[in-house]
Amino acid sequence: MTIKTCYEHIIIGEDGVPTIAGTTMKVIELVAEKLAYGWSPEEIHLQHPYLSMGQVHAALAYYWDHAEELDKDMADRLKRVEEIRKAMGPSPLVRRLKGKGLI
Repeated sequence: MTIKTCYEHIIIGEDGVPTIAGTTMKVIELVAEKLAYGWSPEEIHLQHPYLSMGQVHAALAYYWDHAEELDKDMADRLKRVEEIRKAMGPSPLVRRLKGKGLI
């Protein structure tokens, strides 16, 4: 079950994550690209041609209206990734390169 929002192209999935309706693109994924690469809405649309400009703008509007909550979600996800990285240790490739003194 999904929940409609007052943003025409944004739904809240069963997991509570805002997603662009009709896609698997999470709002925070689109926002992360905008923040990481400095992409304009037009560039986001160019990189994701399956998204309409309305969907892109709705996702950005949703983000700006919920920035604090979504920024916290992104920070929590990054923290979890770092915990997993530390738990797994270096990859076999990194170990080999270090063993050869290449890094």
